[in-house]
Amino acid sequence: MTDLADALASELDRELHDVDARLAAAYPGDAGSRQPVHTVYVPADRYTRDTATRWGAEALAALDAHAPHLADVWGVPEELAGELAERVRRKLGIEPIEDLRIDLEDGYGIRSDAEEDAEAERAALELAASVASGIAPPFTGIRFRSFEAPTRRRGIRTLAGFVGALVKAGGVPDGFVLTLPKVTAVEQVGGLVRVLEALEAEHGIAPLRFEIQVETPQSVLGPDGASPLPRMIAAAAGRCTGLHYGTYDYSASLGIAAQYQSMEHPAADHAKAVMQLAAAGTGVRLSDGSTNRIPVGDRTAVHAAWALHGQLVRRSLERGFHQGWDLHPAQLPSRFVAVHLFYREGTEPAAARLRAYLERVDSGFMDEPATAVALAGFLLRGVDCGALDVDEVERGTGTDREHLAVLARRRPTP
Repeated sequence: MTDLADALASELDRELHDVDARLAAAYPGDAGSRQPVHTVYVPADRYTRDTATRWGAEALAALDAHAPHLADVWGVPEELAGELAERVRRKLGIEPIEDLRIDLEDGYGIRSDAEEDAEAERAALELAASVASGIAPPFTGIRFRSFEAPTRRRGIRTLAGFVGALVKAGGVPDGFVLTLPKVTAVEQVGGLVRVLEALEAEHGIAPLRFEIQVETPQSVLGPDGASPLPRMIAAAAGRCTGLHYGTYDYSASLGIAAQYQSMEHPAADHAKAVMQLAAAGTGVRLSDGSTNRIPVGDRTAVHAAWALHGQLVRRSLERGFHQGWDLHPAQLPSRFVAVHLFYREGTEPAAARLRAYLERVDSGFMDEPATAVALAGFLLRGVDCGALDVDEVERGTGTDREHLAVLARRRPTP
């Protein structure tokens, strides 16, 4: 029987060789690197080298003015409130923005060619200065205009100008990601790849990576009745880092009235479920969208906006979307309170379940390897964003960070 099994296995190895190779290429698994918990969009004309520092100061001022006690706004359990407040304040002081996108698209508006050319160059020089001084967020990038016919030429011109200025000012920083908005056809993704190849050859730089904004009906459902998202990821030729949901463009395209446009609308949930399926196993990350309810005004108005934002962030996390968009400095407190609370509340039970799984003892759950992957991934994401400390996770699980990465099936970082 052993000889027969070996012969059959060898035969199938030969028959499935090409299939195995395609699956390995298309579904490499988690990228193994840190994923930011949010992306902050700042119009290019408002961006300066100290934007992240200023946002952190404004966020702390809003927290001091309107939320002396976290339990009053977000319902944080009393036993967690003190520690959580300390962690959030520290986060706002040292890393208020994890991922910054300089916006030369909708947030920037329509300008003359000369004005946009100058703005792209100025913003690139400011980013380079921020990186050189050590105050840039760990992840940065730009959003340029879409590759649809009316804006394609302007988008390429802005992209080329920004990258060229950045290279001359010191080079493309680590963690730099481009955003391709309003994608309506797979061929637009392939077109961006060709543009990037030309820019890389021109400047002698490493491959540039980008995220795809899912904010048009055509990016969710094609004319053939199938989702084009898997083909878009394939067309990116390994350069696509994420699929980002665009709340308001997508909702408006479906004819949803402005007062009902929301990250929790059923149409939004459908689009995000399709994104989740398309990205599963590919190493492409997911990001939810934003809320345009801004925490400004009197304390009552700020608290209401914070409560809504915190609820939406928590909802996204529970549904497997570990990243979202923020549009205003006063949204940072609710972002980090919700994120930190999510991980701190879940740490003890997740660590206990994973430890029981590893030690093969009864925990009240019959967990399988797939659940161990999810438990390890949860704990590592908590460490990445500063909600959890490495030593507390290692104590709770009885294993070290390197083993957790193996359990989470994270690819080793190059």
